[in-house]
Amino acid sequence: MAMEINDNNYEELIKGDKPVVIDFWATWCGPCKMISPFVDELAQEYEGRVVIGKCNVDDSTELPGAYGIRNIPTLLFFKDGKLVDKHVGAAQKPALKEKVEALLK
Repeated sequence: MAMEINDNNYEELIKGDKPVVIDFWATWCGPCKMISPFVDELAQEYEGRVVIGKCNVDDSTELPGAYGIRNIPTLLFFKDGKLVDKHVGAAQKPALKEKVEALLK
């Protein structure tokens, strides 16, 4: 299961020693519901190697604002504290897995 990432914990996670993936979502978003199981599966598969979490844009406004999130779902990919990739919209698991694998190279 993906961890909850919010306005209070994101800076510490991004600056940590592991790559980070943040899925920006909302309960009312259909495409968000579609990719949610994929994000949870990837969180399990990469546990201990990549931090994968979800940020509910209705509950946390600072983090989405800081990265200019205007459409959801949006996934941001961080490595060494820097934003290195972004995906906007729904996607299949293999496409998301490819982006996670790129963080480990």
